[in-house]
Amino acid sequence: QVQLVESGGGLVQAGDSLRLSCAASGHTFSNYAMAWFRQTPGKEREFVTAINWSGSRTYNADSVKGRFTISRDNAKNTLYLQMNSLKPEDTALYYCAARISFSTSQAMLRPASYDYWGQGTQVTVSS
Repeated sequence: QVQLVESGGGLVQAGDSLRLSCAASGHTFSNYAMAWFRQTPGKEREFVTAINWSGSRTYNADSVKGRFTISRDNAKNTLYLQMNSLKPEDTALYYCAARISFSTSQAMLRPASYDYWGQGTQVTVSS
C-alpha cells in the first residue's frame, strides 16, 4: 500500500504561481511513477502531468505545457507540481496518483491505470 497526501492548494489570482506537494508513505516511493490529475464538478478526472521513478522523464498535457512542472524528491518521498501563470480554467481539485510503470502512451492518461490516489487539494484561480 502507498498512502498519498496532497497539500499546497489555495485561492490565487490569475497569473499567480502555486506549488502543490504530495507526501508518500508505505511502499518505497521510488518504485512508482507518479502523476497529477485534476477534476471539476461534473467532469471526468483529467490527466495533468506524470514523472517516472527517477525524475528523468516527464509527460505533460498540452493544456499545461510551459506553465506546470512536475518534479520529485525520492529522498523526501515527495512529489511536487509547480504551477505558474495560473488561469481560471486551472481551477480544480488536484490529485496525485501512483502506478508501477511509466510511459508516454495513452495509458498514462487513464485514471483507472493508477493504483493509488490521494484525497486531493483544491486550487481556485480567480480572474
